[in-house]
Amino acid sequence: MSILGKNFSKFRMILPNVVRGRAVSTTPKLSSEDLLVHRDSEENNPCVPFQFTEANMKRLVAIVQNYPEGSQRSAISGAMDLVQRQMGWIPISAMHKVAEILSIPRIRVYEWATFYSMCKRRYRGKYHVKVCKTLPCMLRGSDIILRTVEEATCCCVGSLSPDKMFGVDVVECQGACANAPVIAIDDDYYEDLTVSDVYNIIQTIKCGNIPPAGPQSGRYAAEPACGQCSLLGCPPGPGYCMQPSLYCDSKPPT
Repeated sequence: MSILGKNFSKFRMILPNVVRGRAVSTTPKLSSEDLLVHRDSEENNPCVPFQFTEANMKRLVAIVQNYPEGSQRSAISGAMDLVQRQMGWIPISAMHKVAEILSIPRIRVYEWATFYSMCKRRYRGKYHVKVCKTLPCMLRGSDIILRTVEEATCCCVGSLSPDKMFGVDVVECQGACANAPVIAIDDDYYEDLTVSDVYNIIQTIKCGNIPPAGPQSGRYAAEPACGQCSLLGCPPGPGYCMQPSLYCDSKPPT
């Protein structure tokens, strides 16, 4: 037997002892917020009727007309958005209606609904609060923001508040990393959050008002939080740093 073979056999003999003697730590097992399969319920099954309102049907027809004949599948995103804005979520019967109108297999609609996290396949409250937990927000305290949201809404992640006014979920990057930490409530983004900001936002909504969206720190957009630190002077004019031999005049421009 070769040296390599002898060493491998020896390694196999000691491996069980190494594994048994080592304390292996793993991350907690997390269950998915929503299964990627449908489970019929009293309020969500194929027998529950769904129809687009007249106004939304006109909108859907206009969306479909943006695509050439035979490419109606491209209108899935617009159709699902209309369903969610009409119902507040997307039941299975609405998916079937979308497939029927667009003349596509139902599985294509299922694929869309289960892939994109913005598709709510169960009722998530009148106001859906989505807390970003990706790295930039985590480094800026998203775990504290999440606990504050749960306390302010009286709602744990993945569930509804007792009055069904709020639903809370954690999501991946919401595309506002420069303004972390961030939460989104329906279509509005709230950025540069502190604990007091979260309480103020939720309390304003409970009082029937919509708080101003955007950065809560006074920033206009995503400019540096410490203030402007570049481009502080007037920009140089044409010919700046050009080689003297390239000037048409006898001397460079000032």
